[in-house]
Amino acid sequence: MTGAKAPVRLLHLHSSFSLGGKEARAVRLMNLMGPRARHSILSAVPDAMGARDAIAPAIDVEFPADAPPLHGKPGPARYRNLAAYMQQFDLVLSYNWGAMDGVMAHRVLAPFRDLPPLIHHEDGFNEDESVRRNWKRNGFRRLALPTAEALVVPSTLLERIAADEWRARRRTVVIRNGIDTAAYGAEPSVAIPGLERRAGEVVIGTVAGLRKVKDLPRLVRAVAALPANVRLVIVGEGPERAAIAAEAAACGIADRLVMPGFMAQPACWIGHFDLLALSSQSEQAPIAVIEAMAAGLPVASPDVGDVAAMVAPDNRRFVANDETAFRAALAALVADGELRARIGTANRRVAAQRFDESTMVAAYQKLYGKALKGRRLFAG
Repeated sequence: MTGAKAPVRLLHLHSSFSLGGKEARAVRLMNLMGPRARHSILSAVPDAMGARDAIAPAIDVEFPADAPPLHGKPGPARYRNLAAYMQQFDLVLSYNWGAMDGVMAHRVLAPFRDLPPLIHHEDGFNEDESVRRNWKRNGFRRLALPTAEALVVPSTLLERIAADEWRARRRTVVIRNGIDTAAYGAEPSVAIPGLERRAGEVVIGTVAGLRKVKDLPRLVRAVAALPANVRLVIVGEGPERAAIAAEAAACGIADRLVMPGFMAQPACWIGHFDLLALSSQSEQAPIAVIEAMAAGLPVASPDVGDVAAMVAPDNRRFVANDETAFRAALAALVADGELRARIGTANRRVAAQRFDESTMVAAYQKLYGKALKGRRLFAG
């Protein structure tokens, strides 16, 4: 009689494990794997572990303190240590630039050691590479990626960058972010701390890690120019929290800004927003946009990443090419409730058609299963 198969052992190498888009997706996939996998998570920023609270209690996960660090000066000794550590796992999943030393360790030592397959994920850039990539990092990526089983990106913009700048066209796989769109159809059931709706009020919301690349002070300044019945809710946590609050105070809207911190299960509360606004310097295919669309909200955003291609056609004129157009988009949506409802309905339809997580999960199942020689991770 054959016993049950042992769980596969997955090593996750994260640039940071603060809860943002890539972490939310990784955690969702971990939760769906259930008992079929055991997870070990390393972060290049050891104190950035905010996403761990979103991992389901039943998931077998550890954050090993004795693992070799992902951060530090590159060199043979570090690469040997990282490669040796990888050998106890069945598959290595690396995420973004901060995990690239792990990818390079795999590249350097794979010809000499029996290393597990590695799949690298790139989701975007911080403000230092939002317009133009760092040439040294581009060179490092070109050197490190050849032994990766695949390079996963969520957007056509990143697909082009991978092909043109990292010379990784043949191993690049586009898997668009997805969510459980049906869960966003209900009325909000969880209050947002600090937000009490008032008659005639319009709530602009955003969901983001509070980092410089998100340029949330710009959103604060834009909201300050809108009528006094407009409030701004910024859900998320991060190092720019104090700077955002200071900008609101300087603009005279501290009493109109709500920052509740990180909130799990956005399907339960995003419906408190009347529209979603982004202000990022760089995005790819933001999960927050998909969440807003699934909840029937319009989106105002700079023209970054794939946002214009993601939203419904009626919403595209509110994806702005410059600061003036961005502020005009916010003002137009704030002023017209019927317009918001019409665009929100169209966005909900597009989200269900293109961004349901069933499509995303099937793609990851196929990719990870192939790397694990067909072992099924997500199927029940």
